[in-house]
Amino acid sequence: MAFGLLAEYLNGQTIHAYEYFGAHFINKDGVDGVIFRLYAPMAEDVSVTGEFNSWDATKNKMTKIDMCGCWEVFIPGLTNYQCYKYHFKNAKGVYVDKADPFAFYSELRPQTSSRLFDYRDFPWMDGDWLKSRDRNYDKPLNIYECHLGSWKGKIGDRYPSYEEIADYLIPYLQEHGYTHIECMPLTQYPFDGSWGYQATGFYSVDSRYGNPKQLMSFIDRMHRAGFGVILDFAPVHFAKDEWALREFDGTNMFEYSNPRYTFSQWGSAQFDLGKDPVRSFLMSAMNYFITVFHFDGIRVDAVSNIIYWDGNKELGENTGATEFIRRLNGKIHIEHPDVMMIAEDSSDYPGVTKETKEHGLGFDYKWDLGWMNDTLKYYAMDPVYKKWHHDKITFSMAYFFNERFLLPLSHDEVVHGKGTLLNKMYGLYEDRFHLVRNLLAFFYAHPGKKLSFMGNELASYDEWDENKSLPWVLLTYPKHDAVKRMVRDLNLIYKAEPAMWKWEYNIWNFHWTMVDNNEQSVFAFEREVEGSDLLFVFNMTPSYYEDYDVGCMHDGEYVEIFNSDKDVYGGRNQYNGLPLKTKKYSSENRPNHISIKIGSYAAMIFKRTICESAVSKTVAKKPATKKKASSKKTK
Repeated sequence: MAFGLLAEYLNGQTIHAYEYFGAHFINKDGVDGVIFRLYAPMAEDVSVTGEFNSWDATKNKMTKIDMCGCWEVFIPGLTNYQCYKYHFKNAKGVYVDKADPFAFYSELRPQTSSRLFDYRDFPWMDGDWLKSRDRNYDKPLNIYECHLGSWKGKIGDRYPSYEEIADYLIPYLQEHGYTHIECMPLTQYPFDGSWGYQATGFYSVDSRYGNPKQLMSFIDRMHRAGFGVILDFAPVHFAKDEWALREFDGTNMFEYSNPRYTFSQWGSAQFDLGKDPVRSFLMSAMNYFITVFHFDGIRVDAVSNIIYWDGNKELGENTGATEFIRRLNGKIHIEHPDVMMIAEDSSDYPGVTKETKEHGLGFDYKWDLGWMNDTLKYYAMDPVYKKWHHDKITFSMAYFFNERFLLPLSHDEVVHGKGTLLNKMYGLYEDRFHLVRNLLAFFYAHPGKKLSFMGNELASYDEWDENKSLPWVLLTYPKHDAVKRMVRDLNLIYKAEPAMWKWEYNIWNFHWTMVDNNEQSVFAFEREVEGSDLLFVFNMTPSYYEDYDVGCMHDGEYVEIFNSDKDVYGGRNQYNGLPLKTKKYSSENRPNHISIKIGSYAAMIFKRTICESAVSKTVAKKPATKKKASSKKTK
């Protein structure tokens, strides 16, 4: 079986390489110890050195067990946490010391050794969660993206442990109504400022917060509290530190040999995803975290840089890399049909979420970065100019049903001088708060699963800094606390209303009811599924309307269940209190309408509470005379 797994590794067909390679605690012929296995085809004179042999390269020589370059040695009497490295002569004739590519644990930076750790036999108690989980196509999926080290910040001069972070995060997630947490990369990395996206250990749990079993405890507790956990994973590139994967055996074993592509635009080394052993290495790493740690999904970073050479469409498709992605998603879904694979992809490559058997890439969800860019640009505009950029709000629905999209307001949007969500908004102090509330309401109202970075709910002025805690002191100021309260309420509405998540990738469950009113920059649409029928209205300017006609598909009574202009959210309290009865006909050729009050920069959600026994999908003919879209306009 071991040699079969090795053959699959060399052919790029296994997602279980971690069961063979690395340092495993075993009992051999009645003796407890560790068996080390290393793949280094161009290495010679290979040894394991460590604390257990005083780093003496002559004591534990490894044996080359096949012609393909696999080395092995059994060392008795070893224990958890002991440090080790591989010492060997590389293809250049130089003796080097390298960390184990398959290490399950590592020293905290700036130290560079691998550490022994037996990850087996954790007492999992999340069986009920695992039995019921799926890929959430027709369930709420509202993800809180989190950098574990800076959510609460350091405790003295150390990072909090995985368990300590869970103590704070779980009640916060419960109070605010999220469904999942997405952890920024937790594979070992040396430079704090890379946030984990330039790793050195792709099987090694980030030692800043503890050991592998502490991470297991974190996930087990999340599951028992009702939250899924997604891991952000970067398979495109790796840190180029000499003691890690870079020119591992003296050759470009992991990276591209062509110097044109050896290094990425970030200065890191790029994995050659056309090499079969590299494919097995990365596929197995992601499967290791899914299988051993019970992660519920993997967010794959920088997919556009996988699809196209250097992420540039003009350079053409990297077919070796796209084959890797199809193979990865196909194999993961066969073994874990209940686990989500999510693409962070900025390209227009077709079929990212189409099944591999249909020649797609096989992801479950794709980040809608087009929606994010267009939306944030629109909210940054002077309202005077918005009428000429109306399509930045409407265009997303022209392509939305081509993929299963996830809407991201991620960490990438609040760093490197881009400004926070609040700072991106147009206007001065008051207007920015009105607009950020409108933006967050639009984020929840628009079809697509949700992901929001930690701190967005605080309406912070300061960009995220991985070395600092989130600015929780802002909650002592009513304006900021009101935004957090609004986000909580939107989360609860989102989970409670099936129209906001069920069958959302079906074109028949979304209707624009006001899409062409660029002069006033007011938008309205309905989302309907079974007994949940919601009408969403957005005023993108500071204009105020006392009596405004908004079209709707069905007659009945509409109750305002959310208004961003309520005083509890920091607004002016221009809301619609009593239920509103529909009247026949409206602008934009809709069969019915309601007349509503619209506050400055207000976002509203109305729920139809009286449903006809038979709902017609056809639009009534426009009468000879009709009410205007608005009346009694004041500023």
